[in-house]
Amino acid sequence: MEWNAPVLGIYCERGGDPSLWAEPFNAVSNVGFLIAGAILFSRAKGDVAARALSAIVFVIGIGSFLFHTLATRAAMVADVLPIQIFIAAYFFVAMRRLIGLSVLSAAAAMIAFVAVVGIGPRLVDAPQPLLSIGGYIGGLAGMVGLALWLGLSGGENSRTGGKMAAIAGLFAVALAFRTIDGRICELFPIGCHFVWHLLNAVVLYALVALLLPQRRETDPFPA
Repeated sequence: MEWNAPVLGIYCERGGDPSLWAEPFNAVSNVGFLIAGAILFSRAKGDVAARALSAIVFVIGIGSFLFHTLATRAAMVADVLPIQIFIAAYFFVAMRRLIGLSVLSAAAAMIAFVAVVGIGPRLVDAPQPLLSIGGYIGGLAGMVGLALWLGLSGGENSRTGGKMAAIAGLFAVALAFRTIDGRICELFPIGCHFVWHLLNAVVLYALVALLLPQRRETDPFPA
């Protein structure tokens, strides 16, 4: 694979332009992830798991910035990989803190979740548009599943489930903007991928913030 090969034509804003600043809105909007990651890191004092997730949010912003400026295959990996790591890591910590699973059970659930998200769409021969957002659809499904589980548990869990449902709703809106970007280029040449960045930064902030009051003494990440 040629890691420096250009990746063009994915987003309205870039089109077929290989220049560094062909996507100013898509590039600059990644500051949302940097701000979210920095604030979360500051809030999560003594919470190693939350700080790790906060750092990943920050790295997501850097990776996405690289892809929307350099637009190469290597930069695309730098963009996609931290997102997938965040999804897996968050699911594990959520299974521990929100559901109360043991370390081994949470790890098994995470592996199963990642396998379904990554392989599921291909097993059913899903169309390419679905394959391109398969991981995100899986993330949305995971949020909805957690919201339902918590909501049906009663008590404080119900309130947490309501918050998770609201975050899932916002993520669905963000995903809609990401999905339609390539379909509105004639009407809106700069596209709407930058809206996905800004909304998703809020989503990731809210997801990690939701875990902060849920820390348990049994978490495998001592202060």
